[in-house]
Amino acid sequence: MRYPDFFKKTIGFVAPSFGCATDPYKAAFENAQKKWKAMGCQLDLGPNCYEEKGIGISNTPEKCGEELTDYFLSKNNECLISCGGGEMMCEILEHVDFEAIKKAPAKWYMGFSDNTNVTFLLTTLCDTASIYGPCAAAFGMEPWHPALTDAMEILQGKRKTVGSYGKWEKEGLEDALAPYQCTEDLHLKLFKPNGDGNMEKTDRISMEGRLVGGCMDCLVNLVGTRFDGVNAFNEKYREDGIIWFLESCDLNVFSIRRAMWHMEQAGWFEHVKGFLIGRPLCHGQEMMGLDQYQAILPTVQRHRVPVIMDADIGHLPPMMPLVTGSMAKVEAGDGKMEVKMRFQ
Repeated sequence: MRYPDFFKKTIGFVAPSFGCATDPYKAAFENAQKKWKAMGCQLDLGPNCYEEKGIGISNTPEKCGEELTDYFLSKNNECLISCGGGEMMCEILEHVDFEAIKKAPAKWYMGFSDNTNVTFLLTTLCDTASIYGPCAAAFGMEPWHPALTDAMEILQGKRKTVGSYGKWEKEGLEDALAPYQCTEDLHLKLFKPNGDGNMEKTDRISMEGRLVGGCMDCLVNLVGTRFDGVNAFNEKYREDGIIWFLESCDLNVFSIRRAMWHMEQAGWFEHVKGFLIGRPLCHGQEMMGLDQYQAILPTVQRHRVPVIMDADIGHLPPMMPLVTGSMAKVEAGDGKMEVKMRFQ
């Protein structure tokens, strides 16, 4: 696994998904730039950061792929942060030169949601670690939530351990610079296999393995395509084992269950050591007797590994920034969760 050098001064910004063309994203991104400049950072904005010419992405797939490749190969920035998430980043993949990126010096890339298309493929195709964490506009909030400080400290090489934050946001404010409205208490759901082959609730869980994952909405679309290098990745790191971290945006509970089945049948969960499941955006939904927990548990049960659910990962913030590709020890208990990452 390749780990990039830590960011020291210059941050590059790209928009392979949505750009920051309209408010509240534009105002938030511009305030974030002021904050970074006040920290002494230099900024390198890609040509698509303020574009809105694409469908579900900032520009045409060709121009988004070109921007992403160019900024990975550029010597004018030390790391890349995506402007935002979106809908159709999958369409740019055929226009990204992953072979050139793989041969170039490793560079950190951070983003989440639709950016799974980059964070996941950097790791599974290019053997390069990435950060599943907040996009650029989030850094415009006043003041920063500790999750944003954690993300910056990972980029700077100051942090390798992250923990849960205690409370989460069910509904945010429309104000572009508003901080997270964390009103809901964190209630982790911990399950482990028992001697009967079933899953049972437990008070404490510990697991170790290599972190891989992202947003299921995006991951399931990659299954079986020419960008699916998961089985080869699993075999390369079979001795480490894999911890899958998964969350979802637009999927309902049945879609989540179908996505889990789809990934499992493709062999993606070979050598799995455990699952970290973030709060889905459909949190609390029940359809025909199926809830967000039973959407996940049957698959986990077949692999007889532990699972932590409703974790601080994904679309209901705050989210723990996770280094995709890193070795991790995850411990949960007493209502808290901690992820210690090793860059090896």
